[in-house]
Amino acid sequence: MSVFAVAVDGPAGSGKSSVCRGVASEMGMKYLDTGAMYRAVTWAMLDAHTNVDDSDAVAAAAQRLQITSGTDPDLPTISVNGQDVSEPIRSAAVTEAVSAVSAVPAVRELLVDLQRAEVANAGHVGIVVEGRDIGTVVLPDASVKIFLTADPAVRALRRAKEDSERTQEDVSIAATEAALIARDEKDSTRASSPLTQAEDAIVVDTTNLNLQQVIAEVVSHIKAARES
Repeated sequence: MSVFAVAVDGPAGSGKSSVCRGVASEMGMKYLDTGAMYRAVTWAMLDAHTNVDDSDAVAAAAQRLQITSGTDPDLPTISVNGQDVSEPIRSAAVTEAVSAVSAVPAVRELLVDLQRAEVANAGHVGIVVEGRDIGTVVLPDASVKIFLTADPAVRALRRAKEDSERTQEDVSIAATEAALIARDEKDSTRASSPLTQAEDAIVVDTTNLNLQQVIAEVVSHIKAARES
């Protein structure tokens, strides 16, 4: 593809956001969090009291939304109809409902078009795109494909720590692990664009690596691809 794009996929809690932001910042590339886009749509559904289990209602409501993503890795933003929703999209209510909204084909079609447009606008700078179907659906011809994974217990520990720091409240690691496993199941078995590893993706297991080590490994793969 004309734009150098790095597709990073993986299950919830595998460290995609921190890794992708770090990689993009180090490499001077743009950054796109597609998960935030699905969360933004979900937030809008909840805010409007739309039944997230009614796919027709969700599909219709989604067409009226303007989702805008900031692509600065050091200060990523997401807004719905001009309203910054960077914080509220991380709420427990959105986390619980996002799989249902993400499974609606019309929502995925809408957001995939937006995601591809953002990639096209990245120009010579290039872009790091994180999600669950980037290497398989959104950017099947990505310059580099990375699949991040980690042991569920480690993913739960990381996510619980993040949520605790964000909310300033104690978060149950056991409950977080159960929620992650449940979401993995929903995302991997949905009919539309399920979470799967692209055949040509480079698998990076982050279980025993710290953030800087993972960033360094991904950066090394990007440099190798650029030099080839």
